Amino acid sequence: MIELVDLVKRFGDLTAVDGITLTVPKGEFFAVLGPNAAGKTTTIKILAGLIKPTSGIARVAGFDIQTEPLEARKRLAYVPDFPFLYDKLTPWEFLQLMGRLFRMEESHIRTEAEALIPRFNLEAFMAKPIEGLSHGTKQRVAIAAALLHDPEVFVIDEPMVGLDPHHARVVKDILKERSSRGMTVFLSTHQLSVAEEMADRIGIIHKGKFVAVGTAEEIRGQSGIGGALEKTFLALTASDKAADSSAR
Repeated sequence: MIELVDLVKRFGDLTAVDGITLTVPKGEFFAVLGPNAAGKTTTIKILAGLIKPTSGIARVAGFDIQTEPLEARKRLAYVPDFPFLYDKLTPWEFLQLMGRLFRMEESHIRTEAEALIPRFNLEAFMAKPIEGLSHGTKQRVAIAAALLHDPEVFVIDEPMVGLDPHHARVVKDILKERSSRGMTVFLSTHQLSVAEEMADRIGIIHKGKFVAVGTAEEIRGQSGIGGALEKTFLALTASDKAADSSAR
């Protein structure tokens, strides 16, 4: 469902993504971990069609996001870490807008929205202007809207930002349910516990490359370090600190 082939993105002299190749099959929950500036968000933005790669290919459900963008985006949902919502709309109006953009029938929009709204505990907010909602509530609106058209591929960057523990649990449960029903999830997070709990496979990205890909146990085996995933992550990305120390 997701194919990245020799993906490269340069910004001047900086290589943010350096030859990434990855396949994420239908229904897999894939989590990306990495330190700041490792290339996670750049990779996600290429996958979502927001920026063009310098070279390489990104496919969604078999469609090249650059050459067949409409076909790819029909099957894709993307939620950034700080989603943009139309502040003057209410959540109900925003859900209607998203449904119409995906050419859903009005009856289908209503049916799907009425199923999602209580799951995300949004009933009390549906008639309020979005501009007055908390960040966590806006995040839940954005995720619900992204799920409205039942996407085949769901790409989300730092989904737990601003969510309290209760609503973080709600989002985790819903994404896992959708994944078990066949939706492919590509999630970027700084929270190792989220990746270890949720993901079928984890990719650790460092300096624009995947330095390890596999289950949590497989990654521990690749690194030769047992115990907590945090130890493995720190070992695989340790050269950042070494470089910082030598530069001082």
